[in-house]
Amino acid sequence: MKILLVEDDVMIGENIKIALEGEGLDVDWAENGIDAEAALAAMQYDALLLDLGLPGRDGVDILRALRGRNDGMPVLVLTARDTVAERVHGLRSGADDYLVKPFDLEELIARLEALLRRAHGGFEKLYRNGEITVNLETRQVMLAGRQMMLSAREWEILAALVSRPGAILSREQLERRLYGWPGEVESNAIEVYVHGLRKKLGQGCIITVRGLGYMVEKH
Repeated sequence: MKILLVEDDVMIGENIKIALEGEGLDVDWAENGIDAEAALAAMQYDALLLDLGLPGRDGVDILRALRGRNDGMPVLVLTARDTVAERVHGLRSGADDYLVKPFDLEELIARLEALLRRAHGGFEKLYRNGEITVNLETRQVMLAGRQMMLSAREWEILAALVSRPGAILSREQLERRLYGWPGEVESNAIEVYVHGLRKKLGQGCIITVRGLGYMVEKH
């Protein structure tokens, strides 16, 4: 699981990163709102740990922008804003859970694990849309009952999209799914793989959202 941690306090950030990596999680750490937005635009994450009082851009604005893109990524807010009104404001802005500083790292890990279980452990392993069926567990792709053979990179693109149906993934996010972060890729690589998938599964299997990226329909 890949997590984005957004925290401007160096000591807190380091402790959280060490703790989460000790649990086997892959953690990217952004120390301000601008870097956080850049990371979210370039990489697909399984969850977001978000401080609210950030330099560059406030965490609530980042959260609203994320939800405005129809991105259902689990978000756990970490903040010193501890009034009831501020907690309600954070939750209504799209947070899935709220942890007030100072907190125990074991509680943080437990809350994050609960969000990941809810979003990923309990997510449907099968994606169906018309005659297309994608099994995320067995990596099988069926079209009208016939198994389709995909290249490894075509599979990665398709799996990224069907794992979050209805969410728009940018070209940069899909590139990072294929090549990691950072890395140099051919400028038209994603378009080539999307074209290959459409040729095998039909033109409507992946939707291009002009200027934003790609998505698959919710089922």
